[in-house]
Amino acid sequence: MNVKPLHIVILAAGKGSRMHSEQAKVLHKIGGQSLLSHVIRSAEKLAPAQIHVVIGHGKEQIQTAFSHHTNLNWVIQERQLGTGHAVAQTLPYIKGPSNILMLTADVPLLKTATLELMCNAMTATSLVLLTADVKDPSGLGRIQRDHSNAVVGIVEHKDASAEQIKITEINSGIICADSDHLKKWLGEIGNSNAQGEYYLTDIVEIAANEGQPILAVHPQTNAEVLGINSRSQLAMAEREYQHLRAQQLMDAGVTIIDPARIDIRGEVSVEPDTIIDINVVLQGPTSIGRNCHIGANSFINACVIDDDVSVHPNCVIEQSKISSGANIGPFARLRPGTELAENVRIGNFVETKNAVIAAESKVNHLSYVGDAQVGRDTNIGAGVITCNYDGANKHKTIIGNEVFVGSDCQLIAPVEIQDGATVGAGSTITSKVGTKQLAISRAKQRLINGWQRPIKKPK
Repeated sequence: MNVKPLHIVILAAGKGSRMHSEQAKVLHKIGGQSLLSHVIRSAEKLAPAQIHVVIGHGKEQIQTAFSHHTNLNWVIQERQLGTGHAVAQTLPYIKGPSNILMLTADVPLLKTATLELMCNAMTATSLVLLTADVKDPSGLGRIQRDHSNAVVGIVEHKDASAEQIKITEINSGIICADSDHLKKWLGEIGNSNAQGEYYLTDIVEIAANEGQPILAVHPQTNAEVLGINSRSQLAMAEREYQHLRAQQLMDAGVTIIDPARIDIRGEVSVEPDTIIDINVVLQGPTSIGRNCHIGANSFINACVIDDDVSVHPNCVIEQSKISSGANIGPFARLRPGTELAENVRIGNFVETKNAVIAAESKVNHLSYVGDAQVGRDTNIGAGVITCNYDGANKHKTIIGNEVFVGSDCQLIAPVEIQDGATVGAGSTITSKVGTKQLAISRAKQRLINGWQRPIKKPK
């Protein structure tokens, strides 16, 4: 039984000229994460001995983007002479008998289960290919089979004859091979082709001529082998990815009103019996509890949302912690550092930032609460502003329990309003309000009889 260590080689050295971008192709994103990130994540789930990433074009960009990954072996392909040449650059780092799984960084939707199927097939052979039968094989390498249906080679589209062009079984570019055989085969490939490159796929014909059995494994869906070479293909992959993520959530008990109108980016978890309306964007790391309702057109980024939370339509919530029973929006904006305790109400057109608001308190409409600590059972009226910035520094507002702040007040930080205090509507508060005190700072109302309104002058 074949129990050799597994090494994974990810080919990421291509230029991606059809993307028309200064950014390395493999750093373009689907689901909020780079193409290369998706491939690395699938590779890591196989627990390989080592992951080797071959880079060339945009190598500085790529290494900078993945500087937090300390378990990758970066292999530089100084001259891009083809996929066979790229794999050969990794061989000095692979010691002893191994199985080598070769992936491409622009095929991001591969499932780990498919890769496991390939690796398991190595117990019976020295070479396994991932192939698929597609409706439109244009531009893709074709799988050649003999009269007994055995795989005997792969011909690239640019080198294919008129008869070979008709073949619909294509090479995905994903190959698993025994290291000893692979080293030998790579030494025998040439570059007599339309591109003048050393094709990794040429090892298939060499192996067939040696009488080596070649196994072809197929993915569950062709979406898994969708390669990214253009912006349109990137968009296609995005839709496929979003469909998969939506299906995963629905299978786990989440109601999604329209799976075609949701975007999930990064690590996102949602508990059963939560309802997500249309055009919602969830960006990770985000977790959402049970029995929540996320209203249409809302954007939630890097948040922890507990059970039984209602987010009404058109809210933006970022880097916030929302406790159970909270009610938010519509048209609310919760900025980083917001923490809402149980049953807090944040109403329409309210903005918060670095605000910790205790249980049962309300900020119902048209207010700004920033750099503030708000106690329990406190009511902040319409148009209230915590004036936290003096033009140079931020200052904190502390509001106690059971406080009532009337509409259209300005609280000039640093300032404290103690438990049970009341602030009359239209007040500007610049100093501490004590426990159960009433603070009013309005100008005295004047009444002028017979007032003549200004008349607009003719032009």
